[in-house]
Amino acid sequence: MSYPRHTMSSAGSRTSRRTFEFGRTYVVRPRGKHQATIVWLHGLGDNGLSWSQLFESLHLPNVKWICPTAPTRPVTLLGGFPCTAWFDVGELSDEGPDDWEGLDASAAHIANFLSAEPADVKVGIGGFSMGAATALYSAVCWASGRYVNGIPYPINLRAVMGLSGWLPGSRSLRNRMESSNEATRRAASLPLLLSHGTCDDTVPYIHGEKSARNLSSAGFRYLTFKSYDGLGHYTVPKEMSDVCSWVTARLGLDGSRS
Repeated sequence: MSYPRHTMSSAGSRTSRRTFEFGRTYVVRPRGKHQATIVWLHGLGDNGLSWSQLFESLHLPNVKWICPTAPTRPVTLLGGFPCTAWFDVGELSDEGPDDWEGLDASAAHIANFLSAEPADVKVGIGGFSMGAATALYSAVCWASGRYVNGIPYPINLRAVMGLSGWLPGSRSLRNRMESSNEATRRAASLPLLLSHGTCDDTVPYIHGEKSARNLSSAGFRYLTFKSYDGLGHYTVPKEMSDVCSWVTARLGLDGSRS
């Protein structure tokens, strides 16, 4: 299943446009009653296939997983080397500068998938590393009701997960949230799960911890932060088991105990 290019006007200019060629999308169909759909986003340089294979083995029969592949683009952090990336990144910083246009295009691409889901199906977004950063950015777009470029955000998110990631441009996004009472009210109702390994040397643990604090202070009160002692920049069965339990409980799926 593949999707065509996506274009979006720049946040800084109404005339300049960049074209983003998204890669192949992999879908894991629910084995039971379809109650939820989650778009899951891979990390820098990866693709949707590896995560779709993992989700095939998880015991979440009522969830449909959509695992897209990011565009291939030059990445500043890698000296301009091209690889799959949801947005360009130079450094992990509260300030940025961040590729808001790339983030908006990726968030819109994700929203397009979820907008096609049945009305009675609960929808969410999750991701790992850069995919987690994009998922958390989508959460802020949902709460504020719009992308950074001003276009309305169209999806009613019910859950967002970020593993080994960070909130891109967290200071400006937090300021944006704090300037709107409505955004703060909406944020308080959205379940967020952030998890991070204490020995992550790619996205250091402090970035996950700081992102959780910034999101909480911006109004995301329904936030769970889980740390995993000794875990590096990868996932383990215990972490994925915790994700499954959290998704089941927060989305009220069959088999939930809470």
